[in-house]
Amino acid sequence: MRVREVRARAYTVPTDAPEADGTIEWDSTTIVVATVRAGDAEGIGYTYAAPAAAAVIADTLAVIVRDTDAMDPPRAHAAMHRAVRNQGRPGLCATAISAVDIALWDLKARLLGLPLAALLGRARDAVTAYGSGGFTCYDDARLAGQLAAWVERDGCGAVKMKIGADPARDPARAAVAKAAIGDAQLFVDANGALAPKQAIALAGRLAAEQDVRWFEEPVSSDDLEGLRLVREHVPMDVAAGEYGYEPHYFLRLLEAGAVDVLQADATRCGGVTGFLHVASLCVAVGTDLSAHCAPALHAHLGCAAARFRNLEWFHDHARIESMLFDGAPMLAHGRVAPDPDRPGLGLALKAADAERYAVSRSS
Repeated sequence: MRVREVRARAYTVPTDAPEADGTIEWDSTTIVVATVRAGDAEGIGYTYAAPAAAAVIADTLAVIVRDTDAMDPPRAHAAMHRAVRNQGRPGLCATAISAVDIALWDLKARLLGLPLAALLGRARDAVTAYGSGGFTCYDDARLAGQLAAWVERDGCGAVKMKIGADPARDPARAAVAKAAIGDAQLFVDANGALAPKQAIALAGRLAAEQDVRWFEEPVSSDDLEGLRLVREHVPMDVAAGEYGYEPHYFLRLLEAGAVDVLQADATRCGGVTGFLHVASLCVAVGTDLSAHCAPALHAHLGCAAARFRNLEWFHDHARIESMLFDGAPMLAHGRVAPDPDRPGLGLALKAADAERYAVSRSS
């Protein structure tokens, strides 16, 4: 069975309120959806990236993937990597490759009539999720209400908030959050906004005062020495890796002893094929893996990864995936499970609903 069609389209969806973390602010999120066809089946993949990723798919990747064997996604993945050598693999090209690779794996699973998790081989039937949002621009009421809902309504045992935009105010914000979630664990994410000594001092307060258990990107994940320094001097787990685009990036984080938990995002790191590479690294060195955002995708990959801690139920992406796709998974009792009766990722684009957000197309 040969791949006969590759398409991509970008959709920009406004946020439901202004959002910000420790380093940037935004009011919309763009998802680039790739589709591939073989026979009567269509596979869907996606990435959260600039609309230009759709152009990379149309102008560079489509011709590479057309007429490849639909049963061999890794071969097409390698060919796509070679094709963007002179364009620069990390960043935009990696997100485009990721979307197409995901679509190819989804296609294969649909052709075989299997959920993607079953095709890959399940290590578990569901994955633990933590609610993620708590943006730095939220007032205390919105912060408390959002985090409390994930605990009270959805049964999450942990939630995560953004910090770092105003470190002097973060202990007070964390106190508001912890009061709202009770016995649930509180995680924090600085998105690389802090300097190492600043992060260490803040971590000490957050651990002592609010029992914070997870500090994500206290400093830039490119600062391996600084990240390792923080990890060695704070009482909570340090996590990073969401900005990894290639296997060597993750290997460097692990070899530097910079993280307790390695994060990977299949919409950036090469799709299903790339995520499985990262999962193998985690098994080899005995480090837990966590999936960054894109819950509809990572529900399947988290079930397949041998060593897996949790999935990020990110407010923006969970909202967009439920808006644009039929079959998006639900969060219940703090866990997410792929639908065993839906092949592939189990997703179908709501074309009419998505059209109002469309910004580009490829053919």
